[in-house]
Parts: sequence; C-alpha cells; structure tokens
Amino acid sequence: MTQPLPGFVAPRRTVTADAVGWLTVYLVLLLFVPSRLVVGPLASAGAPSMLFGLGSLVLWFLLLLGAARKAVIEPQPIRIALGALLFSIAVSYVLAMGRPMSPDEISPADVAVLALASWSGTLLLTHDGIHTRNRLDTLVWRFAVCGGMIAALGIVQVITRQPWVDQLTIPGLTSSPAYGLISRGGFPRPAGTAIHPIEYGVILAMLLPIVLHVGFHHSHRGPIVRWLPAVAVAGIIPLTSSRSAYLGALIGLIVCLIGWSRQRRLLVLGVAVGGVLAMMVVTPNLLNSIIGMFTGAAEDPSITSRTDSFSLAFEFVANHPWFGRGLGTFLPKYRIFDNQYLLLLVTAGIVGTVAFLGLGITGVVTMFRLRTQLRDDASRDLAISLAAAVCAGFSCLFMFDAFAFPMTMGTLFLLLGLAGAFRRIERGKFGLAGLLQ
Repeated sequence: MTQPLPGFVAPRRTVTADAVGWLTVYLVLLLFVPSRLVVGPLASAGAPSMLFGLGSLVLWFLLLLGAARKAVIEPQPIRIALGALLFSIAVSYVLAMGRPMSPDEISPADVAVLALASWSGTLLLTHDGIHTRNRLDTLVWRFAVCGGMIAALGIVQVITRQPWVDQLTIPGLTSSPAYGLISRGGFPRPAGTAIHPIEYGVILAMLLPIVLHVGFHHSHRGPIVRWLPAVAVAGIIPLTSSRSAYLGALIGLIVCLIGWSRQRRLLVLGVAVGGVLAMMVVTPNLLNSIIGMFTGAAEDPSITSRTDSFSLAFEFVANHPWFGRGLGTFLPKYRIFDNQYLLLLVTAGIVGTVAFLGLGITGVVTMFRLRTQLRDDASRDLAISLAAAVCAGFSCLFMFDAFAFPMTMGTLFLLLGLAGAFRRIERGKFGLAGLLQ
C-alpha cells in the first residue's frame, strides 16, 4: 500500500452551498400563498413573498461579503442594469421626500421602494447563488412544476366556477376582503392565487416558454411528468379571457419560434391550430368572445380609459420629467393608468423608465448573445426560452399597473435572475477569455 509523502496534506473537499432550496421556498410563497394574505400589522408591505425577498437581499449581501474576500467579482450585465435602475429610483425617492408631499403618499412610497428591494433581492440571489448548470435546471424544473400547479388550479376554478382560495386561511396572516370569480362574455375568469385575472394571465404567459423548454428537453424525466405543466399552462391561457395573457403568450411563442428547428415549429403550430379547431367545436362562444375582445377593442371602456390617460400622464411628467414625482406616490385616487410604463414615467421619470426598460433589454440581449456561443440544443433552447419569457413579461406591462401586483413582478425578476445565473455559469466554462468578451 502506497504511503503518502511526508508533509503531504490531502486537499479538502469543499461543498459550496447554493440558493436553490431558498429560492424554492420563495416560489412556494410567491405562487401558492394568495396575494390577499399578509402579515396584518405590516399591511401591504406584509406579503410573505415580499418579506422573504427582503431576506434574500440580506442573504445576498452576506454572500457578497464572503466572496469579496476570496476573489474579484466579475461584472455582469444584468446586475449592472439592475444597479442603474436602483440608483435612479433612489434619486427619485430622495427628491420626492425633499419636496412637499401629501401625507397619504409617504407610506405607499416607502412600500414601493421596499417592494423593489425585495424583487431585486430575489434577482441578485438567483443571479449569484446558483453555481452549476444542474442546480439551475433543478430550479427551472421546480419553477415549471409550480407553474403547472397554479395553472391546474385555474382549470378547477373554471370548471367549478368557484375561486376556492378564498376559503384558505394561514395562521399569522390576515386577509383583505375575499374575492370571487369575475366573468367576461359569460365565461368565468380564473385568477389562481393572484389578485386579478390579468395578473394571473401574465404570469402564465411568462411561464409558457419555460414549461415548453422543460417538456422538450428534460428528457431524463418521464414524458407525462415533464409535459403536464406545459399542458396545464397552455390549456388555461385561452380560458383567462385576458388580452394581456394572449399578447404575452403570442410574443413568447414568436421569440421561441426564432430559435426552434423547423420540425418543432411545425409541431407547435400544428398543436395550436388543432387547439383552435377543437375550441370551435367544443366552445365556439368562447372563441367568438376572444375574437370580439380584439375586434371590439375600440369600444371597450377599459381600452378607452387607457388611451385617455396619456394626456393626464404627460401633464404630470412635465412637472418632474427626469426622476418623476416618486415611485408609489401616484395613488389610484388620482387615476388608474393600467399601463406600468406610463405610471413609471410619472413616478420614476424618464431616467427611471429608461433604466427599467434597459434591465429588460439587457436580459433579452444577454440571452440571445449567449445562445450564439452555446453548442448543445438544450442550452440554446433554455437561452431562447428565458429571453421569450422576459419579452412576454415586459410586453404585458403596457396593459396594467404591474408594480401593484407582487406575483407578476416577483416572477419577472426571478426570470431575470435565472438569465443572469445562466450566463454566469456558461460563460465561466469559457475561462477568462470568455469573461472578457
């Protein structure tokens, strides 16, 4: 038996903890705990997912301090874009607090900043807390499963015409007034665990490219298991009666089509056409209702309300054009724009709005550039799927005031974090030369 040389010290095997388990808990809190349930004394700032996101920000800072002692942290585009957004919002907040403000605007401004910090904590911890591709794929899988489950809940809500979540109570959490299912065109609009069907539909639209990626490429799982989330999400989106969901799903699919092979494009388009034909036979009134939502948009009060808001919004923008009047300070009693970009122009100004758009554009461009450097089909498809999901999310923000809906923004920032983690992991394989590109 060979003896070790004198003075030889065997290298220690190090185990690097990652954030996948922590982020899985966040997914459960974000998607499964109804948004109306909050920690009572904290009111709108007491959503469990929001508090957990703030904890993620603290955890990320601790990990950052530990990493700073060991190595220089390489710059990352998504992290830089987020820093620009946070800086612009911080300047906006300081300027807002330095001028006369209605007392009832102060608390919403504080909550808005805390919410952004919570979403940023999720993004940063996802971005920097996942170290291997296998662990990233694990979180993507769990994300898809959670999405499939809330999609299945929506199907149950449509079939039974009952929300069910209004009967859920969680110790320590208090509830705002319970809500029931609303309808459009005589059809119930499911909301899952979200505040509103619009929010629910947008979340599903963002999830669609992810669940399709899992179905096509997580081939180490059984076909039924890996395709169930995609079937549930694709099945419930037409039943949401939401223009936002239809628009987001369409944009997400178009982006995916860019990266798919011709065979897969034909397969997905064939399934889509088959679904429309089945709808014509089984529920022709639903198909007519969906078509009517777009052909009759000019007479729809919700559309005219959005278009009529532009003139009022630009009056407020003229008063504080660069950094706005302060995030969260434009209260619903003044006007509901149903357009997050218009609301950002008013509250965060031109600088804040451009920074927010820059964050989304950075995420998408980063994924497209990374895709050109990858060789295996699964990695290339994950890059295009994350780009498609981010495109879907940012496109839908034209349709509602998304910052007031924590599930939407929590999902969107998590997707951006996944994109950043994917780039960091894959570029790390290229070595120093790749990092400097």
